[in-house]
Amino acid sequence: MLSYTEYGDPGAPRVMIVHGLYGSGRNWSVIAKRLASRAHVFTIDLRNHGLSPKTETHSYPEMAADLGALIEHLGGPMHVVGHSMGGKAAMTLALTQPEHVDRMIVADIAPVSYSHSQLPFIKAMKAVDLARVSRRSDAEAQLAEQGVEPALRSFFTQSLDIKEKKWNLNLDTLEAEMDKIMSFPALDGQFGNPVLFLTGALSDYVAPDHRPQIKALFPQARFAKLTGAGHWLHADKPRAFEEAVVAFLALNNEAGK
Repeated sequence: MLSYTEYGDPGAPRVMIVHGLYGSGRNWSVIAKRLASRAHVFTIDLRNHGLSPKTETHSYPEMAADLGALIEHLGGPMHVVGHSMGGKAAMTLALTQPEHVDRMIVADIAPVSYSHSQLPFIKAMKAVDLARVSRRSDAEAQLAEQGVEPALRSFFTQSLDIKEKKWNLNLDTLEAEMDKIMSFPALDGQFGNPVLFLTGALSDYVAPDHRPQIKALFPQARFAKLTGAGHWLHADKPRAFEEAVVAFLALNNEAGK
């Protein structure tokens, strides 16, 4: 079972937040706490991330099965918000187990394959000499020596267990399965509920030529952009991201139900 943290009133509308590659539920704790006044929020750790099980494989059908099992364990369907890799996992869940998903927000990702690689970041994390790390800044300094930009250094080291001197990421599996992570499975069918594709205006992850594929799978798809935000739109513009989530999931309307 996936590790998760919950926030808010159990009687409020339920929202599951699914993080991206190299992340964890803790990356979303600030937004989850702010949404908790209107919703019952669950932040999860995907397999091979955070405190969830480490496995030898890392495919979207497997991640979707993990999410579906957790939602069923928690008592039924809920809204799902997924960023990047987590957005692909959420889309796969909606297409293969639609009974588990109410409305969905896909943050800055499309149901397509991407050609860029995330492998250099795995190489950088593996190169960190954990024996010389007694505080997070020590690891950040080593990542800086390898050319990792400041925002990503801070992000990556949130997945570092300083006390145990280990990464809470299964870097070997993520490296071996990177081709699967960068792709999207060939899936039949459609998800008929409303879906918001929320992108950063400064990001190129969701391009105009992706829209036909999006509409083919998600006929009720809507599109919105956050001005001044890149791929990490929830970190670049957290309040605007939160407002978009509240509006699209109608949390203002449902809060009193």
